[in-house]
Amino acid sequence: MSSRIFSPAPTSPLVTPTTKDTPTPKDGVRENLGIRAYQLLKNDIIKGTFAPGEKLRMHALKAHYDLGISPLREALSQLVAEHLVVAISQRGYRVAPMSLAELHDIYDARAQLEAMLLGLAIERGDDAWEADVVAKAHHLNIVSASNTPEGLLAIWDERHSTFHTTLVNGCNSSHLLQVRAGLFDKVQRYRHLWLKETVFSEQALDQKRQEHSALVDVTLERRREDAMAMMHDHLMTPVPIVTEAMHQQGLA
Repeated sequence: MSSRIFSPAPTSPLVTPTTKDTPTPKDGVRENLGIRAYQLLKNDIIKGTFAPGEKLRMHALKAHYDLGISPLREALSQLVAEHLVVAISQRGYRVAPMSLAELHDIYDARAQLEAMLLGLAIERGDDAWEADVVAKAHHLNIVSASNTPEGLLAIWDERHSTFHTTLVNGCNSSHLLQVRAGLFDKVQRYRHLWLKETVFSEQALDQKRQEHSALVDVTLERRREDAMAMMHDHLMTPVPIVTEAMHQQGLA
């Protein structure tokens, strides 16, 4: 990217001076590269391409992603704020560690919040929300085998996340949903371990289908207390599976 050369502004009336508040094309490119760096690096950390505790060396990241230092630093700073990366004083960055204590804390917080949001959705949700729940549940149930295992994992996870988001959207609280999104980001690395153990097992998938069907039934019947308890238990079922996977991979 070439450096900007500053010169007196042209006198042509067709050219207007750039103000502080108006992003220039160069600013836009820099922002886009920062977003791209953030998305790529975050995805690789979640998927385990970079192991917990691994040092993130800038020259290696530049070569791996074909990006400059500035967008990578922006991405790393954002990931530090999201607790996926740890900044080491004067020594760069490392992938944040994983632990059983964090696993249990995050999953418990998420299950408690999700159950509460579903309770609110049952109280506040309208007919359009009910119809959306039914549609998203059906969309999830018809997931079929993809060409590759990774393809199946991506499709199922996307539809599964959409289904759960639809269930709680009826709470009609943007602030609570924002808190939920933050917890979901924090749990992603642990969820990926669970996904790899679950999505490729027909028995595990069938169990999830049954749980989802039961959740939809009690939700549409507006059985608030039953739905909240069922949601909490449903979201805690991955914990033993993730715990075992962490032991097997030396992460616990």
